[in-house]
Amino acid sequence: MHDLTQRQVEILKSLIEEYIETAEPVGSETLEKKHNMSASPATIRNEMVRLTDLGYLKKPHISAGRVPTPMAMKFYVKQLMKEKELSVTEEVALKEKVWDLRDKENDFLKQVTKALAEKTKALAVTTTSDGNFFCAGYANILDMPEFFDIDLTKALLSFVDESDYMRALFSGEIDDGEIHILLEDELGPKLVGPYGFVFVKYHSPNHVVGEIGVLGPSRLNYNYIVPTVRYFGNLIEEIAKGW
Repeated sequence: MHDLTQRQVEILKSLIEEYIETAEPVGSETLEKKHNMSASPATIRNEMVRLTDLGYLKKPHISAGRVPTPMAMKFYVKQLMKEKELSVTEEVALKEKVWDLRDKENDFLKQVTKALAEKTKALAVTTTSDGNFFCAGYANILDMPEFFDIDLTKALLSFVDESDYMRALFSGEIDDGEIHILLEDELGPKLVGPYGFVFVKYHSPNHVVGEIGVLGPSRLNYNYIVPTVRYFGNLIEEIAKGW
């Protein structure tokens, strides 16, 4: 990563959070007005040009604003964002939704996937080492501006249907319990576009192994989705001890 100035970091963080909220390219005047920047729009604009040259921002052809690149999103997740941890009340409510199915592995995983989709308002997927695959939240993607483009939606749904291809994404060096984020070209040649995937690998003492995660646009609300996916991974590990 390049050494960014404090001002550049502030601009980048504010721009990413604005983009996550609106799904629209962000201009210098928006940052100055909405995010209480101490710099003038002209100064912000110059810094945005510099951030573009460094590879953190890109400029869509039809807009004067800019959007973050995958490199910028990774930098944001690893160093800038503050995770919004689930409250105890939220954790209890989520566990209650699946508790009655704790002794039925497949039914439990299916319900966990549905609960994750409902909680994140995204497309949730769960895989197991013995080949099972669960998916929920197809309707959620229709509420996301990126997927008003029918071609992007079709590509995502086709990707989900190819469970073997998705499992191949998990075949690398993946640590149990560590959150992984794949963006845009990291998702391989069959899913080219503004997509993001957040997932975690779960592993119980009795060798129940798999992955659970969320698919959506590259501007997923990571400060909320990352701790939520982590919680569901931990929940599976806790319940799977009894299988």
